[in-house]
Amino acid sequence: MNYAYARVSCKDQKLERQFASFADCGIAFERIYCDKKSGENFERLNYKRLIKKLRGGDLLVIKSIDRLGRNYDCILQEWKRITKEIGADIYVIDTPLLDTRCHEKNLIGKLIADIVLQLLSFVAENERANIRTRQAEGIKAARERGVKFGRPRIACPENFPAIAEAYINRKIRIKEALSLTEMKLSSFYRYVKQYGPQKI
Repeated sequence: MNYAYARVSCKDQKLERQFASFADCGIAFERIYCDKKSGENFERLNYKRLIKKLRGGDLLVIKSIDRLGRNYDCILQEWKRITKEIGADIYVIDTPLLDTRCHEKNLIGKLIADIVLQLLSFVAENERANIRTRQAEGIKAARERGVKFGRPRIACPENFPAIAEAYINRKIRIKEALSLTEMKLSSFYRYVKQYGPQKI
């Protein structure tokens, strides 16, 4: 049986290019497993489902080695698990040298494939480290420019002190307090806690 695995790191990234490559390889859509999660490790829901499906003699197709993962040691361990323990083959579309079907009885081919796998696994992890460094540098530079991250804080309405005092003294119910201040429950409680009865 032939299967394929696709991965992107973020929910807003697209999988179409990987799907198109699998279609060119004749992989049926229902046999494609995909995750929208970091390649840092293999704790991915659909990847685990795929591994449970794989049997000896099956073929797993991936677009590129970094779609499998971005952790050097983990990639090598998973490669060994799939090819040695499960007995399935792997074909990496973007790197035809990484096709275990071709090198099973060819010692030189197997050696070259192993070297290429280790090199590309290293590059994948190194790129992940570089991405994190660039992100950290970008966030630091933005903070230095005064850019605020996260949701903008909701301003406390002018009538809040009087409404909060009435609520704390049980003169009005929470529903009325929220209606009068036009605040959400979480924001109202946060400000009540922040101000406290003594500050109102």
